[in-house]
Amino acid sequence: MAKIIKKKFFEIDLPLIGGKFEALANSIEDLNNKTVKIDMTRQLKGKGVEVVFNVKVAEGKAIGSPKTLTLISSFIKHMLHTGIDYVEDSITAETKDSIVIIKPFLITRKKVSRAVRRTLRNSAKNWLIDYLKTKNDFEVFNDILSNQLQKPLSMKLKKTYPLAICEIRIFAVKKAIIAKTEEKK
Repeated sequence: MAKIIKKKFFEIDLPLIGGKFEALANSIEDLNNKTVKIDMTRQLKGKGVEVVFNVKVAEGKAIGSPKTLTLISSFIKHMLHTGIDYVEDSITAETKDSIVIIKPFLITRKKVSRAVRRTLRNSAKNWLIDYLKTKNDFEVFNDILSNQLQKPLSMKLKKTYPLAICEIRIFAVKKAIIAKTEEKK
């Protein structure tokens, strides 16, 4: 007769949101390299955001590091209406830790010409690339959740054309930079 192993709840520490999450598993080692998706809508007062954490087990403790942050599509659809334009872009950039993909999402107050949309897109791209060079992944995730990245970006783009919304639709860690740190040693 096969032995039945009962699953238990194990705590995963999530330093980004300053809390804990419980996951069901046979042992804490089973949680290693698993992903956990958490809806942050209630914590962010209605701003629909999902964060995917990658779980690592070290010394008997499970710690979740952020992997992807996504603005929920229903939140975006709620903001769109007639008489406005939106601007999207996909940027691959480097932080201090890794190569990331960041997708800004801008909504103008009225319909604008293609030249204005192009200028907004290019200004946002240049500003974000410069901003990301100075930060590590954890700081960027924290800045997006606390609106510390979107506000200065919106103020910069306001000089081109006033925006109704300036958000980061997707922020994802693509791969860690290991070669540069080894070359410097």
